[in-house]
Amino acid sequence: MKKVYDLPWEKPKSIKEDPGCGALIDTLMESPSYRLAEEDTDFLKSEEARPVRLHLEYLKAEVIMQKMGVEQTIVVFGGARIKEPKSALKKLKKIEKKIKANPGDEKLLLALRAAERMVELSRFYKDARKLGRMVGNAGDGPEDNRVIMMTGGGPGIMEAANRGAYDVGAKSIGLNIQLPYEQYPNPYICPELCFQFHYFAIRKLHFLKRAHALVAYPGGFGTLDELFELLTLIQTHKSPEMPVVLVGKAYWERLIDWEMLVDMGAIAPGDLKLFAIVDNAKEAWDYIIEWHTSRKSYLYRLYRGDKGRKKK
Repeated sequence: MKKVYDLPWEKPKSIKEDPGCGALIDTLMESPSYRLAEEDTDFLKSEEARPVRLHLEYLKAEVIMQKMGVEQTIVVFGGARIKEPKSALKKLKKIEKKIKANPGDEKLLLALRAAERMVELSRFYKDARKLGRMVGNAGDGPEDNRVIMMTGGGPGIMEAANRGAYDVGAKSIGLNIQLPYEQYPNPYICPELCFQFHYFAIRKLHFLKRAHALVAYPGGFGTLDELFELLTLIQTHKSPEMPVVLVGKAYWERLIDWEMLVDMGAIAPGDLKLFAIVDNAKEAWDYIIEWHTSRKSYLYRLYRGDKGRKKK
C-alpha cells in the first residue's frame, strides 16, 4: 500500500515549533538508556546481565554444534605444557648448552631437570595424536560429525588430539577459555567448531553434555579438575556412566594412591571401577570400544560397520 502521508512519529518535533528541541532530541537518542538492549555492550557486560551472558554463551555453542550435526563426543584432557618431542628435545639441548657455560647455575640446573621431564612426557603428545587419528577414522567421511573429538582447544595434549583428527581429514572441536594470559587456539581445530568461553561453568557443561568417553593424559590442575568432577558426577549418578580412561600408568599411579583412598574409606572399592588406567592410545581406544560394545550403546551401533576415512 502506498503511503499517503507521514505518520506523527516518523520525524522528530520540528525546530520551527520549538528551536531548542533539536538538541534535546539529540541528547535523548545518545543516552545509554535509549540503546537497544542487544546493542548496549555496557549493559550486557554489567553485573546484572550475567544470567543473560551465561545463557548466550551456552546457546551459541549449542546452536552451532546442532547445525554441524554433532551428536556425541570423545573428550580428551591433558597438560597444555607437554610439547611435541622435537620441540621438547630442542629446549633440552638449549639448556644443556647454557649449563656448559655456567655449570653451577642453580636456576639452569632446575630448568634442566624440568626439560628432561618434558622430553619424557613428550611421548604422550605423539600418543594423543595417534588417538586423534583413531577417533577421526571412526566416522564415515569428513562430513560425518556424529561422533567427534573434543578438547580444551589449547596447546600440548589438546593440540595433539585435534591434530590427529586433522591428519585424517576429520573435524574436531576446541573449547577455548579466556585466561589472564591469552590462550590461542591450536591450529588443528575445525574453524566452525572452535569456540571461546568466558565462564568455566558453561565450558564444563559443553564438555559433558555430549560426552560418551573421556580420556585423560598426564596434566596439572585443569586436567585433575575435569577428571575428578566427572568421576564425582558419575559416582553420584548426576551424569550417565561412560568409559573414563587415564593414559600413562606410571604417571597416574605415582600421582594418586588410589588404594589408599579405599583403605581410608574415602571412596568405595567399587569406585575404582569407574575408570581404567592404560599405557597408550590403542589400549584407550580398545577399552572405549569394548565398553560401548558390551552395552550395545549408540556408539557401538553407529560404528560397528566402521568404514574409516580416507587419509590426506
